[in-house]
Amino acid sequence: MQEELLTALRSRRPKIRERWADLLHAERAATPLGNPDALVHLIDWTLDEIERALLQPATRKRILRRTAAVDYRHECPCGRNPLLGYFAAAEQALQEGMILVQAATPGLDAIGRDASFEELQQVLNSIARREIEAFCGVCQFRTRAPDRNECTVGGPLPAFVHT
Repeated sequence: MQEELLTALRSRRPKIRERWADLLHAERAATPLGNPDALVHLIDWTLDEIERALLQPATRKRILRRTAAVDYRHECPCGRNPLLGYFAAAEQALQEGMILVQAATPGLDAIGRDASFEELQQVLNSIARREIEAFCGVCQFRTRAPDRNECTVGGPLPAFVHT
C-alpha cells in the first residue's frame, strides 16, 4: 500500500472505528458472544493487526502469496460465529474509509488506487479467516459424522471427546 494512503487511512482511524461500532450495533446479534458491546473492544486490536500487516513487508508478502481468494465467510459452516458479523462490519467500515481517503488524495493513479484497495481487502480477509478459524475450532456445534470418529467440520476429534 502506498505510504501516503496508509498515513491518510491511519488519520481516519477514529472515524473508521466509530463507523465499525455503529455497524456492529445495527445488526442483531446471532449469539450472546456476538453482543456488539463486547465486540467493540476488539476493534482497536484488529486495526493494529491490519496496520502491522500493511507495514511489514514479510507479512504482507506472505498474505498476498497465500491469496485471499477464499472468502472468510465460508470458514464457518454453522454460521453462529460472532466474528462473522464483526468482520463484515469491519469490511464495510474499512472500505468506506479507504474510498474517502482515495477521494481526498489528489493525483492518485487508478492502478495504485486499486492495488491499495485490494491489499487492504486481502489483509483483512487473512486476519478474519485466521480469527474465525480459531473460534470455530472450539465451536460446540461441531457434530460427529455418522459411524466415524471425525467432526463434520474438520479432522479427527481429540481423544478425550471419543466415546
